[in-house]
Formats: sequence, C-alpha cells, structure tokens
Amino acid sequence: MTAGPTALRGVIVIEPDVHRDDRGFFLETYSRRRYVDFGIDVEFLQDNQSHSMKGVLRGVHYQDMSAPMGKLVHCAAGAIMDVAVDLRVGSPTFGKWFSTELSAANAHQLFVPVGFGHAFLVLSDAADVEYKCTGYYEKAAEGVIAWDDPQIGIDWPEKRPILSRRDSEGMSLNEYMKRPAFSYNRVAR
Repeated sequence: MTAGPTALRGVIVIEPDVHRDDRGFFLETYSRRRYVDFGIDVEFLQDNQSHSMKGVLRGVHYQDMSAPMGKLVHCAAGAIMDVAVDLRVGSPTFGKWFSTELSAANAHQLFVPVGFGHAFLVLSDAADVEYKCTGYYEKAAEGVIAWDDPQIGIDWPEKRPILSRRDSEGMSLNEYMKRPAFSYNRVAR
C-alpha cells in the first residue's frame, strides 16, 4: 500500500495493494495504523454509500466547522472523477481543486480532509461510491458550492451533468465567503 500527497495540503491519494488471481481479488480497504503512517490520524464515525448512473455529478459538498467532516472515498464499482476543493479561507490554495480517477479497477482512494469540499462525476455506466466520514451528517452545517463556479474552474469532462436540485443551486465561492459561517473554515496563521 502506498500513499502520496497532492498539490492540496492534506489531500492524499492512497493506492492499496490488490491481490488478484483467477478467483478474483482481495484488498485491505482500511487499517488505522497504516493510515496514521500516511498522516491520516482521524477517527471515522460514519460510512456512506451512493449508487449513481453515468453523467451524475454530486457536489461540491461540505460541512462547516460546526460539524466538521473529512472523507476517505473509494469507488467499489464503476469509475468516477473524484474532486477535492480547498475551502479553507486563508489557505494558500483556497479555491484550488484536485481530481483523480477512482475506480473498481484501480482501487485507489482519496482522503479529503476537514475544510475541503468534495464532488464526483460518474464516468462509467454506473458507479457505487463508498466513503468513511470523520463526522456525522448535520443538515445545519452542510453547504453546496456550485459545481461549475468559474472562480474554481473545475475541468469537468461532462459539461451537462445530471444534478440534484440542491446541487444545481449551489452557491459561488464569493457567496461562500460572504456567509457568516465562512470563517469556520478559516486557516489559522
């Protein structure tokens, strides 16, 4: 198992060892002591799973610091473009994004720490996405940044994705900064 940092501090790509043979495969999807060695020293409190069809885009979702949530994401079936967006006001990479393909075939994972937004686009006919969360879902703390905000400029391969009503009404990064809660994700200097 290997892990590598990305251009966004704290966002980490994990590549588990996959043991394949003519029967199928086996992989370890989580081991606390290994992940601590990679700098992911968090307690996971909730597991979530979603099933989506090709072209579905979910996000950019976040929870503010009244109920902070980091995520360890993997794609158990199919393939997705997985995206992390730095929403930590004061961070040198605020508003920047990182993406990687997660798929059942590559078994990669993405750790999206507290203070980041998360989104994914389904690339295959369908995809099952599973993620471990460092916090519990709290409706009052959730928010959605517009998937197509030009200030962030995510280079989505699908220009007309299938969106939920909530995701189609996401706020701009400028609106996010004007909210009283934006300071919850402020980076200490």
